[in-house]
Amino acid sequence: MEAGRKETDDWAGADFYARLPIFDHFSDLTDPKRYMPVPGDWVLGLSDIVRSTSAIRAGRYKEVNTAAAAVIAAVANKLGTSEFPFVFGGDGASFALPSSQSDLARDALSAVAAWVRDAFGFELRIALVQVSDIRAQGHDVRIARFSASPDVSYAMFAGGGLAYAERQMKNGAFAIPPAPSGTLPDLTGLSCRFDEITPERGVILSLIILPAAKAAQEAFNTLIDQVLTLAEGQEAGRPLPDTGPPLASPFKGFGIDAKTTGTKGFQLWPLAKLTARRLITFLILRTGHTVGGFDPARYRRQLVENTDFRKFDDGLRMTLDCTPALADRLESLLSDAEKKGIARHGLHRQEAALMTCFVPSPTRADHIHFVDGAMGGYAMAAQALKPPA
Repeated sequence: MEAGRKETDDWAGADFYARLPIFDHFSDLTDPKRYMPVPGDWVLGLSDIVRSTSAIRAGRYKEVNTAAAAVIAAVANKLGTSEFPFVFGGDGASFALPSSQSDLARDALSAVAAWVRDAFGFELRIALVQVSDIRAQGHDVRIARFSASPDVSYAMFAGGGLAYAERQMKNGAFAIPPAPSGTLPDLTGLSCRFDEITPERGVILSLIILPAAKAAQEAFNTLIDQVLTLAEGQEAGRPLPDTGPPLASPFKGFGIDAKTTGTKGFQLWPLAKLTARRLITFLILRTGHTVGGFDPARYRRQLVENTDFRKFDDGLRMTLDCTPALADRLESLLSDAEKKGIARHGLHRQEAALMTCFVPSPTRADHIHFVDGAMGGYAMAAQALKPPA
């Protein structure tokens, strides 16, 4: 216990995340030395769309993804930076902040829950819990920092604490209420101008792998290494081409975009401004001409590098463009591991991927892009998970 307490003390402070070493080989995610304990007075913010699978089956997967990404955008805009630990789960999002920013976290979550209810009719379950309370229940929260590109890094969560908190949230624990109807979070930068992305290799595969309840950590890590070896081969890759995703028409997704700006009904001036902005953006991206400090070709290269298509949050989640044969091999490998009591898994195959983008400034390189399967993605893969034994 003393050693664990000393380790936590060494990494305590509001600048905990900024001081974390950054690694750039994704396969290092199974190295426990990469993860540092989150200070006990930090808080975890949690969110999850209730009955998201029903919305997805109704074809509202883009709205589900937008609602989840809105949590991250709202917190980032309140902080003035996206340099904080968060994870996008398709139909929800989680993050960690120091205790000094717990009110900010609460306000952002409450505002997004109100907006999601008003804009889409979804119920966004939201919760806030202190890390020390999670540790008191025998779970840990540890974070590593993976560099997706020279300009963007994403948090990886381990220790079982985040998964525990999410389970408890779904049972009603740590709940906080939404803000009053009409409350608008600051979602500046949240949108996407790109169309669905068809796979080059045959299938978009959404994949979730969680450790079984009594699995040995070494056996689970070996399984993850095997999966990553297959995923990093010739038959799989990130789910978007090297030149970036296809550009959508100027008015595809206009309704969702209008809702992120708080535009309601037929408000002529806000709608005119949004229309002009979308048309200008479309023309610049289509022609490839540099305008001001914005270089479309450079932006597309950065977009590909910055995309969040693989992550670890107490389990491996990936969205892959892969061959059907590789999807079959992965499914066979994971089914065998499940029979051996090593892991639980969920797979979902689909014909396209979609992106949700958070671009605080188009002239900066730190824009972030969340990718998910276009026919349910992570949410449907989670439905395929067998309950823990």
